[in-house]
Amino acid sequence: MSESALLQRGQPPARPIVIGAVAIALISLVAGWVGQALAPDLVNSRPLLAMTLNPRNAILVLVTNQLEAVEYYTVGFFRLIFSDPVNYLLGFWFGDRILAWVKKRSRTYGQFVDSGSEGFRKYSGILIFAMPNNIICAFAGASGVKLRTFALLNVSGTIARLWVVRQFGGVFESPIEGVLDWIAQYRLPLLVVSVLAVLWTVFGEFRGDNSELSALRDLTNDEAAASGESDGEANDSGTS
Repeated sequence: MSESALLQRGQPPARPIVIGAVAIALISLVAGWVGQALAPDLVNSRPLLAMTLNPRNAILVLVTNQLEAVEYYTVGFFRLIFSDPVNYLLGFWFGDRILAWVKKRSRTYGQFVDSGSEGFRKYSGILIFAMPNNIICAFAGASGVKLRTFALLNVSGTIARLWVVRQFGGVFESPIEGVLDWIAQYRLPLLVVSVLAVLWTVFGEFRGDNSELSALRDLTNDEAAASGESDGEANDSGTS
């Protein structure tokens, strides 16, 4: 598959590639849920695994002083950017559908949809650099942010984020250790609350029609339908 075939705006590539991209996004989503649920145990017992599963800022702060710089920066970097390119490509391939989902999913980012792609591009540099979550990355692809611009901002922002957290951890090492001791002391009740909270989130994702799960499912279903129509048209042409 050539690069040009992969990077045609509004033109999804072959269905196996789309399914592979969606699978990566799902792996990241599920890993985040597992990491969030088990965080009260993992931040003390297995800090590297805690960061690998869910690299949100709170967990990065709690584990940074327990990890060597090489493993913190290496694992942290690749985990943080793991699904970002995929979300960008999904936005690039399925622009209108992604924008409609963003508008329905988030009031915060939905205002960018109402103001058009120019509204997002006005702030895209700051948003991609500082907070490249799934919605921002998909929006970047859907709104026309160039791939090299996205990659540069995403990589530099991720490195800066890890550095800032590392410095913060060094300055506030004692208070962070106090929080970790408190988490260890109340590990079981905190674990129960955390697991229940994640289960409630997952339940809402499966029920909602504007959840991230439903959006990813719809993309693969739409692509399957499009492939079926294309095959049918090809067969009709062959028999005419």
